[in-house]
Amino acid sequence: MHPLFCSSASNSMSSNKFSTPIHGLALVLLITSLASTTSSCREQEKTSLLRFLAGLTQDGGLAASWRNGTDCCTWEGITCSTVDGMIEEVSLADRRLEGRISPSLGSLASLSRLNLSHNSLSGAVPPALSSSHSIAVLDVSFNRLSWNLPQEQPSSSALDRRHMQMQVINISSNSFTGQLSPATWGMMENLVVLNASNNSFTGSIPSFLCQSAPFLTVLDISYNKFSGSVRPELGKCSMLRSLKAGRNNLTGTLPDELFNVTSLRHLCLPNNGLHGALDPALIIKLINLVVLDLGWNMISGNIPDSIGQLKGLKELRLDHNSMSGELPSALGDCRSLVTMNLNNNDFSGELGKINFSTLSNLKTLNVGWNNFTGIIPESVYLCSKLTVLQLSFNKLRGQLSPRARHLKSLTVLSLAGNNFTNIKSALQILKSSSDLTTLLIGSNFRNEEIPGDETIDGFENIKVLAMEDCQLFGKIPLWITHIRDLEMLFLFNNELTGSIPVGIGTLNFLFYIDLSNNGLTGEIPAGLMEMPMLRSDTITTSLDPKGSELPTYSGPSPQYYTLGAFPALMNLGNNNLTGVIPPEIGQLKALVSLILGFNRLSGEIPRAISNLTNLEALDLSNNHLTGTIPGALNNLHFLSRFNISNNDLEGSVPHGGQFDTFPSTSFDGNSKVCASMLVHNCHSVEVPKGSTEQGYKVMFAIAFGVFFGLGVLLDQLCLSRLFG
Repeated sequence: MHPLFCSSASNSMSSNKFSTPIHGLALVLLITSLASTTSSCREQEKTSLLRFLAGLTQDGGLAASWRNGTDCCTWEGITCSTVDGMIEEVSLADRRLEGRISPSLGSLASLSRLNLSHNSLSGAVPPALSSSHSIAVLDVSFNRLSWNLPQEQPSSSALDRRHMQMQVINISSNSFTGQLSPATWGMMENLVVLNASNNSFTGSIPSFLCQSAPFLTVLDISYNKFSGSVRPELGKCSMLRSLKAGRNNLTGTLPDELFNVTSLRHLCLPNNGLHGALDPALIIKLINLVVLDLGWNMISGNIPDSIGQLKGLKELRLDHNSMSGELPSALGDCRSLVTMNLNNNDFSGELGKINFSTLSNLKTLNVGWNNFTGIIPESVYLCSKLTVLQLSFNKLRGQLSPRARHLKSLTVLSLAGNNFTNIKSALQILKSSSDLTTLLIGSNFRNEEIPGDETIDGFENIKVLAMEDCQLFGKIPLWITHIRDLEMLFLFNNELTGSIPVGIGTLNFLFYIDLSNNGLTGEIPAGLMEMPMLRSDTITTSLDPKGSELPTYSGPSPQYYTLGAFPALMNLGNNNLTGVIPPEIGQLKALVSLILGFNRLSGEIPRAISNLTNLEALDLSNNHLTGTIPGALNNLHFLSRFNISNNDLEGSVPHGGQFDTFPSTSFDGNSKVCASMLVHNCHSVEVPKGSTEQGYKVMFAIAFGVFFGLGVLLDQLCLSRLFG
């Protein structure tokens, strides 16, 4: 402390008349001291920044701030030391920068943090940056950097590796290739965090880092092309807390040495080719584990009882493997669990073996596509924080318990592909789950009647409703038309009758509707042509593309796909619909798939369908359609599946465009249709548009005129001979 501030209380009392001048002097000295420690940036460093700016093809508006003649310590994204004015940080994340990174940034001798992430920079990371003596944090993630990283550092005379300060390197989400070799990375002894995910690196996992970087804490190399086995040398990373290597081409088993890294909190190796079983004696060594993700591999065996000793485990992801056996009751001891995903394995037994009431933090429970039997255990309904409950495609039975009303936070419920009964009760219970957005209950409730309006209401937040493949009978209930946020409706493979409710067309967000394979009658409602989402140019959905698996029909049974796989679709096929195809259908410009086959539709193919320029699939087969094939359909440049077979169409198939790619089976069963690849060849004579009968009339008139003219000419010749 300055001596002027160290006088005692008694001295202060006795020298009161001097206190004001002394304090004023202290303030002046403090201001002078602060002023002396703040200086403008050096001219050499300003020049380096301006060279960086000059190397950009798009500067995101930086030029307005980075003006020569001004103090560069005041420029946007620049932080200088208050001691000597040297530049310490360049932070230009998400500034829409384009161009190359200038090596001039490497001459900033005191630069410790460089953040150029979330831009569109291309080219290479200059060696002057990757081998900097001063930079501790380098973040160039989410750019377009694509050149190979250097495999060798400059010579020792140009670089004193012992003084490299690099601690955090984030080069994720670029297009880097090549290998992470010891020559480049092996000398970064201060490295703590390396994120090289989402690139195209090859070779083996850089396990050499465990020896060269003893403080390594985070290693993320997921979403690359690494191959080979998980190296035993990773066991030497004694301080490693997070190992992420998912979405690569890794094979083999997990080495025993890896389980010696007791500091591990995140072990994430999904989407590889790993095999083997979880060793009960090894898994308990990872006592600090928070996330265990081995999904989408070939892991076999069962879940060991010892997993219950991982008290801090929050995420357990073992989905899409070959695991089997019953679930251990010890899973109920993992009281910190938030996510349990065991989807798509061969687990069996009853879920009731686990006391779910102890898992008070559980938010996601996914045990779909297994062989579980019995009923849904009552303890599941005590998991009050559950937001996602997926039990689909098992062998569960019984009715939904009234206690399901306790799941107030539930947003996704999938019970599809089981043997549940009493759909009326289930819907009455679930309508009180006000947060529910996705309800998948198909392939259950066999041969039951779909509940009508007098018993069901609610579901105000439902976005996806799937009640397919149940053989439900009755009419499509009007309460469905009151679900204002509905985006996807699956009612295919039932025995529903009656007409399609006009109110479906008033649902503002509906873009996927599948009512196929029922017994629906009547005409296609004109109201369906007013569906707002399908009339827009683009589909905007609030559904999470990584969310639930939803059903489509392919072959004898439904197939389930994630939300991102679903285009805008209207499937009314295989019913008993009559009348014409409304010409207003051309308003539904967002449609990617239009299926109207196997009905009793009549009239002509509306030319307005050619307005559906996003259309990839069009099926109008097995109806009673007449007239010609509109040539304007050649404007559908994305059309890859086309079927108009088994109608009463006539005339020639349009030439060129997509029509040259369709097989002859697309036109079968139309005896009056001709084309070069069909039985009825048009012999290169283009049949005029309109009916064939009209064509015959025109041809008859021409022939008559020709013969009449010849007759007159012959008569004249004969008369001239007789009377000449």
